[in-house]
Amino acid sequence: MKEIEAFGQAVSDTVLSNAADTGPGIAGPGLSGPGCEIIEPEGPLKSLREIERSLTKTYKKDLWSKFVQAINDYDMLKPGDKVAVAISGGKDSMLMAKLFQELKRHQKFPFEVEFISMDPGYHPEIRKLMEENCRHLGIQLEIFDKKVFESIEKLASDYPCYLCAKMRRGILYKKARELGCNKVALGHHHDDVIETTLLNLFFQGTFGTMMPKLKSTNYPGIELIRPMYYIREKDILRFTQSSGIWPLNCACMVAAKRTSNRRYELKALLETLKTMNPDVEKCLFHAAENVDMGMVLGWRKDGAVHSFLDAYEERMPKSWLEMDNEAGSGTDGASAGYLDETVINRGGDQDE
Repeated sequence: MKEIEAFGQAVSDTVLSNAADTGPGIAGPGLSGPGCEIIEPEGPLKSLREIERSLTKTYKKDLWSKFVQAINDYDMLKPGDKVAVAISGGKDSMLMAKLFQELKRHQKFPFEVEFISMDPGYHPEIRKLMEENCRHLGIQLEIFDKKVFESIEKLASDYPCYLCAKMRRGILYKKARELGCNKVALGHHHDDVIETTLLNLFFQGTFGTMMPKLKSTNYPGIELIRPMYYIREKDILRFTQSSGIWPLNCACMVAAKRTSNRRYELKALLETLKTMNPDVEKCLFHAAENVDMGMVLGWRKDGAVHSFLDAYEERMPKSWLEMDNEAGSGTDGASAGYLDETVINRGGDQDE
């Protein structure tokens, strides 16, 4: 344990020594990409037994229960599944790996897991820290090399994030299939879901969220799951720091500063919005569950574009049907079943 603590401190010192151009607490062009926030432990590295026990004791409500609830709510696991648990070495994926190990101990039906990590071109010391962390945490990790950062620099250096994510996802799917897995688990958490909704709304002009599970279109038979869907980032941070773990920071060597800055801006915006409505994050999350298709101008489904006008004439409010029935039965009212002149002249969205 002493060796891991010393190594983690050495990595942090190197990162901090290169941070002058990006400000305090942010990794510079050393072991992490510029713009990465540095996460340091609050105390000495705890034993594996202490760390594992805390998941179902200290953090049962905030981590373990929410992990299990998301899996149950969204039907993420079935008997016979083989899950490739994708590990980047950061705080989120390391926690997810431990939660899956705990789930295996409590499993109600048989399923298998494979812990995999793609090295997209990390600094050698970053990779070594990830290996040491996994060794201490009892995670049997298979690491495979893919020069993604190098390729992205050549193909999309201006804004590489979308292409990088797409390439990495495809590589993970391919590796999962080679290992005989039918599912890939990613460590996105609840805050990622909310921030993605805002990113889509403000910067893409679409209303869409990060889904709890998806079927791959390019790799038939492979499904993506996000079992940390309900877990808040602050609770992941508490667990990581109290455990004494030195997690990898974003470690992106291409565009970390641009990516993280956008996320920081959204986090700041959410804090401002919470002064007006403390439950704004809950509202944003549930908005994706409560979409009223009768109150949107258009939507896309299975590649097809739809408009509210498509079936506008066929959609008949109950009151209109009742009015037509009255007209057909000879009830008084010359304008029954039609908009009379007074309603038309009134204008606006009148609900008559």
